[in-house]
Amino acid sequence: MEIGVPKETKDQEFRVGLSPSSVRVLTENGHTIKVETQAGNGAGFTDADYQQAGAQIVSSVAEVWHQELVIKVKEPIASEYQFLQKGQLLFTYLHLAANRTLTEHLIDSGVTAIAYETVEQPGSNKLPLLTPMSIIAGRLAVQFGARYLERQQGGRGILLGGVPGVRPGKVVILGGGVVGTEAARIAVGMGASVQIIDLNVDRLAYLETIFGSRVELLYSNSAQIEATVSDADLLIGAVLVPGRKAPILVPRSLVKSMRSGSVIVDVAVDQGGCVETLHPTSHTHPTYVDEGVVHYGVPNMPGAVPWTATQALNNSTLPYILQLANLGMKALEFNSSLACGVNVDRHQLVHPAIKEVFPDLVH
Repeated sequence: MEIGVPKETKDQEFRVGLSPSSVRVLTENGHTIKVETQAGNGAGFTDADYQQAGAQIVSSVAEVWHQELVIKVKEPIASEYQFLQKGQLLFTYLHLAANRTLTEHLIDSGVTAIAYETVEQPGSNKLPLLTPMSIIAGRLAVQFGARYLERQQGGRGILLGGVPGVRPGKVVILGGGVVGTEAARIAVGMGASVQIIDLNVDRLAYLETIFGSRVELLYSNSAQIEATVSDADLLIGAVLVPGRKAPILVPRSLVKSMRSGSVIVDVAVDQGGCVETLHPTSHTHPTYVDEGVVHYGVPNMPGAVPWTATQALNNSTLPYILQLANLGMKALEFNSSLACGVNVDRHQLVHPAIKEVFPDLVH
């Protein structure tokens, strides 16, 4: 199969869909890989690295996109819509529930679009291609949150770990899934006071086996959220409803009750966010202040660590990519996890969760 790997176009998105080692595996299996020139530079991979792995380096964006299978990291942006074509396979993160315009263009184009974040292992609710980036995003959420709590960055001037004689910063995490667990792991390691709020009692019990008494584990309801969020120095949104928009758990009135200079990092922003006052930002302009609170809403957080993130992503995606390359559309018949990942298929919106978000786009 002919496979295209475009250079990412999202603001400061330095990850790349295939690493040189993945290219080598695919070429050894008889596939042709065309990589846009400098696509891997930001992740530390040169054109020469790709050529040595067997890829063809091309300068034409249109040529890279004019392949049977296109592998990306982030969803196509407006300038790339023109390259979508009928019969093409697109494999990338999409997050369509928060992006009607892209959904419409994918439907109109006739492409078959498979989203990393909705590839699901049947019966387990595990999302194997979302997990590696969720781990990174969860860890980065605390790292960035600690940075923006610094006074020079607009924060309260809080050291999350505190010092002897001075209380540590308080970190409140909404959601105890992969993102929330990894965020708590880093926050605890820094010495912060940590609370996790989640709806799933079984998950809270599991988290107790990990953290013991080092993390306060609380059941989620509106009263509990109000009581904890208003006193948070750092609030991390880690809510995931697979394929759907995140619910708004923190209204503007609650943000207004937070202390001036507190920080909100919403990892759920690529699914619409769980904080009413938060909207997507970028690595170039990552924060803004609303109701006196610093808001961080970068939807592609792992792009800040592209060397780590690209390899972590490829470790998980390569088996699926290889199967798509070997079998084409038939891979969807043999791999039920991949079939779960299909969002749009040849002019039809097919993923159940996305259909619920955009019922008027269902034909």
